[in-house]
Amino acid sequence: MFRTLKALFTKAEPYETPLPEADAQHAMGALMVRAAKADNKILFEELQVIDSILARRFGLNPVEASKMRAACEKLEKEMPETQEMTAIVRNAISMEERERTLKALWQVVYADGVKHEEEDVLLHHIEKLLGISKERAKALQSEVREG
Repeated sequence: MFRTLKALFTKAEPYETPLPEADAQHAMGALMVRAAKADNKILFEELQVIDSILARRFGLNPVEASKMRAACEKLEKEMPETQEMTAIVRNAISMEERERTLKALWQVVYADGVKHEEEDVLLHHIEKLLGISKERAKALQSEVREG
């Protein structure tokens, strides 16, 4: 019992989230983190949306989704090129899944209720990299905004 109490008061090593593999799932999550950070701040509402999307898309419970997001945050820091992250996603999933990914990105940037030009610029760049036409991308954005 004394050891347990002592452990509470001794400085423990900080938990380090391991860098995940740069697979399509983590790259998609990293893109969502990058979209949330496009306006130079990431808000709780955006994190909630990211966790919710990760949970739905990959069948995760809330804790697993939060852990995956933390790993995606680390991957986003380590991969400075949006083009590189987007290429991983584009090459691994179908056009339908790419469109779902773009919708998820719009959900993240709209989560805070404030429209920022930096977010628009980033997402329009990503839509091109994903190979989604401007017309289709605009329709997907409208679906999210209205919906």
